[in-house]
Amino acid sequence: MAPPDNDVLWTRDLHYAHNGSPALLGVTLGVQQGEILAVTGQRGCGKTTLLGCLSGQLVPDDGEVWFNSMPVHTLTPTSRERLRRDRFGWIGDSPQLVPELTAWENAALPLLLAGGGPRQARRTALEWLERLDVGECARKRPSALLQSQRQRVAIARALVHQPDVLFADEPTAPLHRADRAQVLRTLTTAGRSHGITVVLATHDAEVATLADRTVTLVDGREAGATDPAACSLSV
Repeated sequence: MAPPDNDVLWTRDLHYAHNGSPALLGVTLGVQQGEILAVTGQRGCGKTTLLGCLSGQLVPDDGEVWFNSMPVHTLTPTSRERLRRDRFGWIGDSPQLVPELTAWENAALPLLLAGGGPRQARRTALEWLERLDVGECARKRPSALLQSQRQRVAIARALVHQPDVLFADEPTAPLHRADRAQVLRTLTTAGRSHGITVVLATHDAEVATLADRTVTLVDGREAGATDPAACSLSV
């Protein structure tokens, strides 16, 4: 069964269990090109697992995951790794940086791994670090950075190659409230200006108001969808 034409991401009857403990129980949803979708719910409801299946990090026990016309759930591990490297971006709730590399080298990794020239990769990485207000950290290694600075570098790395889809799993968890607002605006602005589809997992209702649409999970099932257009983030 092929996905709808207007959905860049699509799942049908998605099931997944961690060591026999159910995490997803029949989730079906679609995400349109350029849409910012917030996946909300309490901790343990299946948000991270859903993003893992959508991004090809996890293979569902049952059901389908499609990216455009590509069946992600049937790809080989090598093909899924290539898909994540070339077409997807990922931001987790804690920065996973290479300790031996400087901030700009960490941010430039997707471009360098794709075979881009070092000079252009460095220029692009520096531009994103500046947008995220950590340009002054470009030559520092992760050990010399604050946790909030490391998270901004990780966000720059996820955006530097302008992925088709950006997956963000509680991306502002390590940030203070003021930092969170600035980073979220950068994420949403980048998504809309570059046509990047964003799937954002959060348990924070205020964060979700920046999305075009919200889907709520309860115990591994979709509880409903809302349009937060009338809401605004108060920070």
